[in-house]
Amino acid sequence: MACSVTSTALLSSSNPRVSASGSAAALPKLPSFSQSTIDPSSSFFNGLRNCNTLVSRIPLSISSRTNKSRSFVVRASSEVPLVGNKAPDFEAEAVFDQEFIKVKLSEYIGKKYVILFFYPLDFTFVCPTEITAFSDRYEEFKNVNTEILGVSIDSVFSHLAWVQTDRKTGGLGDLNYPLISDVTKSISKSYSVLIPDQGIALRGLFIIDKEGVIQHSTINNLAIGRSVDETLRTLQALQYVQENPDEVCPAGWKPGDKSMKPDPKGSKEYFASI
Repeated sequence: MACSVTSTALLSSSNPRVSASGSAAALPKLPSFSQSTIDPSSSFFNGLRNCNTLVSRIPLSISSRTNKSRSFVVRASSEVPLVGNKAPDFEAEAVFDQEFIKVKLSEYIGKKYVILFFYPLDFTFVCPTEITAFSDRYEEFKNVNTEILGVSIDSVFSHLAWVQTDRKTGGLGDLNYPLISDVTKSISKSYSVLIPDQGIALRGLFIIDKEGVIQHSTINNLAIGRSVDETLRTLQALQYVQENPDEVCPAGWKPGDKSMKPDPKGSKEYFASI
């Protein structure tokens, strides 16, 4: 269910990259696990391969301005977190810097953009490639005032064990952002990415702006990994049009490319230049 998000002060943290509260002392090293302990031929993973759940999102309304320029900001009215709705708030345990912390989405509102992405399970196959790819590119997101949050239905103990497992054996190693535990599945459900009969999340990714509004979402089925490049490009395009509300970004736009005026006369300048 979508809900209003209130801007509050960032929770204090020893690491300035993460807005979170309730940091506990460093935890003892847990035994590492190997991907070899997971049988990919099991009926459970067969079920994952056969999952064809698709999620579609259709904007319901377009608001208009009182001035001469037309607004291209979509405001959805459904309770489902469509693009244009306030992002459902949550508070949950997470692992960061090999500690257990609390993360609350509303702590970022008014201060940072957020990349919130869901993945199915720890100690699997596609998931570590995505998680480490976002971590390796963390500084690029930090430079555009954006925090990254990863979420799965696994416990914080599983997250910690995976972080303490070397990448060469399918682990994650240290990450530059928190992994959130959604053991109750309430976060996955509120973002409409939960597969009910599997009890795990699809590969949903949401870009949330500083006002707490979902401005972009993409949901992949379980076998398809996501692109960090495209996520960053979309984020930069979003930030550009928010800073330049009388312009829009055409297909494949990147910083430095020519934008477009969204009217019959102004758009001709763009089309004449390509």
